[in-house]
Amino acid sequence: MAPPDTRTQLLDAAEHLFAERGFKGTSVRAITELAHANLAAVGYHFGSKAELLAAVTRRVIEPITAAQTAGLDRLLAQTPDPSVTDLVEAFAGPMFDQMRAGDERGARTSRLIMRIFGDPSDEVRAWTGSVEATARDRYLSAFTRALPDLSPDELHFRIRGILAVAAVDRADLHNQPPAATPLPSDQARRWAITFLTAAMTAPPTKP
Repeated sequence: MAPPDTRTQLLDAAEHLFAERGFKGTSVRAITELAHANLAAVGYHFGSKAELLAAVTRRVIEPITAAQTAGLDRLLAQTPDPSVTDLVEAFAGPMFDQMRAGDERGARTSRLIMRIFGDPSDEVRAWTGSVEATARDRYLSAFTRALPDLSPDELHFRIRGILAVAAVDRADLHNQPPAATPLPSDQARRWAITFLTAAMTAPPTKP
């Protein structure tokens, strides 16, 4: 098997360091040293550290977004108005599937997602592209039809809650001591879908 090229080595190194240290806590020098690359390699392959972060994040999120999109496509092929439970499973399930217990790549993914949620810097907020925006808008439309009594603001809040619950659970899973026995991912997935469906279908909050 051929060794990874410099661009892939930079992505791998940056993913590791961004997940552990965050954007501002990670220097270009640290990335290139871990990748065994020239200091100028980040600029050559990505243009800037911010663009490298965007590439790392898209690479991590891409399989989740693809699975979410495929799940919604399957639901809409069956009915124009899927149930809330089915929408929650199609939306949240891939986050559990891609960050399973005992998987080091899944651990890095969960930590990186938590970094993205918690980092207010513009560079971290600017990673999304048209693929992610399209998936988000399609789910928003489907949830709006399924939950017509919710105001747009409250619906947005609840959808953010799905993301937060999944990300926090997966990060907590991977932050447990090595000797701990992790809850099986399938069990956590089922519990999360039950919990999140109840949260999404709760009556609208009174003014």
